[in-house]
Amino acid sequence: MPRHPDPELEQRILDAASRLWARGGEKMLTMRAVARASRTTTPTVYERYRDRDDLLRALRFKTRAELFAAVRRTRTLRLAVLSYIDFALEHSHAYEVLFDGVARPPSLHEPWPTFNFLRERLAERLGGTPRQHTRVMLAIWCLMHGTAMLIIRGGFEDTLRAQTVHACIDAIDAILEGAAQNKLPHSGPGWPGDLILGEGRQSRIGSGVASKPPKTAEPRPKPGRSRKTLADSARP
Repeated sequence: MPRHPDPELEQRILDAASRLWARGGEKMLTMRAVARASRTTTPTVYERYRDRDDLLRALRFKTRAELFAAVRRTRTLRLAVLSYIDFALEHSHAYEVLFDGVARPPSLHEPWPTFNFLRERLAERLGGTPRQHTRVMLAIWCLMHGTAMLIIRGGFEDTLRAQTVHACIDAIDAILEGAAQNKLPHSGPGWPGDLILGEGRQSRIGSGVASKPPKTAEPRPKPGRSRKTLADSARP
């Protein structure tokens, strides 16, 4: 009798690859190990993927598509952030693979649909173009990803896990409020024009050459009065 194709084989292969990568990175992820973990043969894996890099690329694209599908269903930026974190925690192995080497090719030049979707939401809320809000989006991304990885790698559970998620949400709310009032602090050099994220083949990590942000003159104390420090203000 002819053999029928296994409809779950692709998913088993990708799931096995993400688990192996999370356990030991490149050393653990071999085509033979993937075949064994997905209950198939090594030639069968090679029929679908040329090599390990091709397998990882397929896993990244699949995970990005699923993450984007989860986030785009939300109606507000806050719900989108919660959906992002929930997805990362529910698919922790695939999520870790997705962000391994994310700032280097080939991942840097691949589509980043969730990043762009959230950046577009920022533009709708704050005005301007999505690219103008890349630095704010980077700050929010740091908070979301850091929260997810703390919980995943740190084994945060129950109350600590809930508090960590809500701390992230509160910090993002503060960033959005500051951005809306144009009062966000900006340490370090200005954003380089050649630092481009989330734009496929146009994405670049920048040369590091940028102008310093404009300095704001500090108000001078009035004659005859000393300037109070925060410590002075706190005194009874």
